[in-house]
Amino acid sequence: MKAFLINNYTKDGLHLADVPAPKVGDNDVLVEVHSASINLLDSKIKKGEFKLFLPYKFPLILGHDVAGIVTQVGKNVKKFKVGDEIYSRVSDFHIGTFAEYISINEKDIAFKPKNLTMEESASIPLVALTAWQALAEKANLEKGQKVFIQAGSGGVGTVAIQLAKHLGANVATTASEKSFKLLKNLGADVLIDYKTQDFETMLKDYDVVLNSQDNKTLEKSINILKPNGQVISISGPPTPDFAKEMGLPWYLKIVMSLLSFSIRGKAKKRKIDYSFLFMKANGNQLENIAKLIEADIIKPVIDKIYPFEQTNEALEYVESGRAKGKVVIKIK
Repeated sequence: MKAFLINNYTKDGLHLADVPAPKVGDNDVLVEVHSASINLLDSKIKKGEFKLFLPYKFPLILGHDVAGIVTQVGKNVKKFKVGDEIYSRVSDFHIGTFAEYISINEKDIAFKPKNLTMEESASIPLVALTAWQALAEKANLEKGQKVFIQAGSGGVGTVAIQLAKHLGANVATTASEKSFKLLKNLGADVLIDYKTQDFETMLKDYDVVLNSQDNKTLEKSINILKPNGQVISISGPPTPDFAKEMGLPWYLKIVMSLLSFSIRGKAKKRKIDYSFLFMKANGNQLENIAKLIEADIIKPVIDKIYPFEQTNEALEYVESGRAKGKVVIKIK
């Protein structure tokens, strides 16, 4: 089969290569990949930014999101059969959706939303699971609360706004003015032009912040929260709690303690809870998300669809930071 891969950590592009089809374990399904979507996570892994706690072996096929059709099932698989249309954010250390086929553990997949195309379905898993695990689980967001979602027009932002509105929250977000109409349609209540306005002077007494930007933005975000508010960061710095959750060795707990020492101190001083979220694959949560999609509560936002052979161009476009919503590759 054909796949886009890297032979070492690199800032260069991916290589298109012929590789053996994946083996199918007893608890796995083999999926013929119809579409995959690109996430910044793919770029960060390619460059080695997460090699401390995600030490991948090479050659490595990249890609975390997939929509496709089941072509083979392992002997222990109960829920899925050949011919089923599925979508998934595959588990860490089992990635590889930039390929014609991938083997995925049954627990990481869900039936594709019936009202979406393969391309739309592939755009959803990682960003929707991130929003779900941050807002529905970690923040336990409730009706009437105020949440600040940074970078509203990005992949996570577009889904997080819709989920937060469904949970009954009042939503503020940052974007450039040309994205305001899109974000208003998704449900954002307060729109801030990051080029000309400062959210720190405009927002106060918020309950939750979903941080996806740099440390400077993270520090400013603490100042808009009420006491006992929460800031959940998907862009770091990682914490000792995260190291413990991942089962990392003691020296990495120390590293992460040092990396997040300053921000945890500032948050504690203001009685704010700071946590780092690295989302996990979860087929059951994808089932819940599919129900929201089929009820028209969450809609995918896609910027561009590229053919498989232009995967490198698609990755470069995501890295440019210009994408509104998701970028998808059509493989089948």
